[in-house]
Amino acid sequence: MAKKHLPTCLIFLVFLGFFSSSHVNAAAIKQEIPANAEFFNTKTRYQDADPFLRENILAINVSAVKPPAPACIPIHLTAIIRHGTRFPTAGNVEKIAILDKLVKSEAKGDLSYLPELKAWKNWYTQETAGHLTAAGRGDQIHLAKRLVKTFPTLLTKSNLLNKRVKFITSSVPRCINSTLAFQQGLKESLSIPGNLFRFSCRVHELKPVNDTLMRFFASCERLLVTVLNNKEAVVQVTLFEEGPEMSKVHQRLSDQLQIPYANITLGSVEAAYYLCAYEFSILGLVTPWCKLFDRAEAQVMDYAGDLGLYWKRGYGHEVNYMSSCVLFHNLFNRLETSINQFKSGQPVSEVVNVQVGHAETLIPLMTLLGLFKGKISLDANNFAENLHRPFNCSKNVPFAANLMAALWSCPDGFRLQFRVNENPVALPGLSYSPLYEEVKKLYADLLQGCNEEEVCRMSN
Repeated sequence: MAKKHLPTCLIFLVFLGFFSSSHVNAAAIKQEIPANAEFFNTKTRYQDADPFLRENILAINVSAVKPPAPACIPIHLTAIIRHGTRFPTAGNVEKIAILDKLVKSEAKGDLSYLPELKAWKNWYTQETAGHLTAAGRGDQIHLAKRLVKTFPTLLTKSNLLNKRVKFITSSVPRCINSTLAFQQGLKESLSIPGNLFRFSCRVHELKPVNDTLMRFFASCERLLVTVLNNKEAVVQVTLFEEGPEMSKVHQRLSDQLQIPYANITLGSVEAAYYLCAYEFSILGLVTPWCKLFDRAEAQVMDYAGDLGLYWKRGYGHEVNYMSSCVLFHNLFNRLETSINQFKSGQPVSEVVNVQVGHAETLIPLMTLLGLFKGKISLDANNFAENLHRPFNCSKNVPFAANLMAALWSCPDGFRLQFRVNENPVALPGLSYSPLYEEVKKLYADLLQGCNEEEVCRMSN
């Protein structure tokens, strides 16, 4: 593991505390929400993907968290969670810097807010690129507290102290710090004193780092060679970027700023659009960047984001989702173990498993399970037909997105509930709370096969 991925979290958490007091708290009085907040793709705030939480971030939607039947008892929960709100990644920090320089040097015209755009100070740096923000810590703390309310018999002080609640995380710092924040939320919610329940703040002491599970996509050779590093595999993305919808967005931005079309790259168009999202999700501010794109243009930008993820992580290529076999088997092996222990009268050794990873962790697994598959594929030429597509990452994979599998013991057998972002989802052809045996029949081929080594071997 490269040393640059192994800083202690203590220094960064101190930075986050400073950042929170100097920026976020000052912006807390801003209640305005950008008009395009529902179209920020994977940069969407969790509470904008589920507006139920906008007024009260700790609210529980009782209708969404009901057990399969009143007599059912929860015996296990696996929660696979994306990291919380982060700073722009290194590539996007560079795009923002190029855009900022371009606007300051070339933009002109009579836009009422142009002086504000020119006066805006670019505060995004490579040093913080991709790291968890103070808002991102809040995402995880709040999620943990809601889950304690939702599963009070599983997330208990006793289970936590007796290590029946387990954690797995990606080695990337924003995931490690998200795990620590989630743990902090549990500690606060269960009133556990610090001297009874301590979590290490050093990465090398946080034992459950497991990139084989949480970053399976980074070591799958066939995925890397045939899709991620192959322009032909994502040609639909290129065609859409060069197509009429994106060209119209590009042209209007050029006209508004009165900067020659040729001087504005697609990277700058993307940076201008997502700056609104970053400033809002990180600072809670609605900035002038939000005025550059109307609703129709936001839908185009959102589709462009989904198109890339569809072909690189989703249904576009089989290897995208089959590469998540290792995570799929990890989940079902744990469910089997929990059932066997419960049936034999033993205590379930792992009542909760919390796994923290990335959007690239969640999307392939959701796809493998058959979730959010529309009737038509996402292509460069069917934007209008896909306006209401199920494969919608603004709704399904915002910051702190999660896929949960809750196992229940019911009078008629074991039942399994899947929830995405704390809301129930139905597996293909099944009810919202099917018998576990029905789920096993649905995925029989995957349970018997789905070998990630064979999937990822280049000879295939």
